[in-house]
Amino acid sequence: MGAVPDEILELAQAFDDAELHGDAARLGALLADDFASIGEQGFQLGKREWIARHGDFRYLSIETTEADVRRYDKTAIVRCVQRSRATWRGEAMALAVRLSQVWICQPGGWRLAAIQFSTLGSG
Repeated sequence: MGAVPDEILELAQAFDDAELHGDAARLGALLADDFASIGEQGFQLGKREWIARHGDFRYLSIETTEADVRRYDKTAIVRCVQRSRATWRGEAMALAVRLSQVWICQPGGWRLAAIQFSTLGSG
């Protein structure tokens, strides 16, 4: 892989680490101002809501596999599989999703502009 895909994978890992630790400052630095998330059931969150959800939501573990990075000029798309354990308002949950991240190169560096989750089927 070239330098940009490696850099993007490092940023994706930094994002996972910030998520795992609920690091609002690091998430704020990694997310584009117009960041948008589409959850596995169609819910949408902007940057502020995404970061604030850590008040109710907490990751216990995150495992990312099958990562693939595609670069298109000043945009990079990461596709991967993620399995995690978390709590939502104190209730334990296990998640298995395929996700896509859209990273954009802005003045000052790469930022995560969008993320979308799709639940993995049991088969």
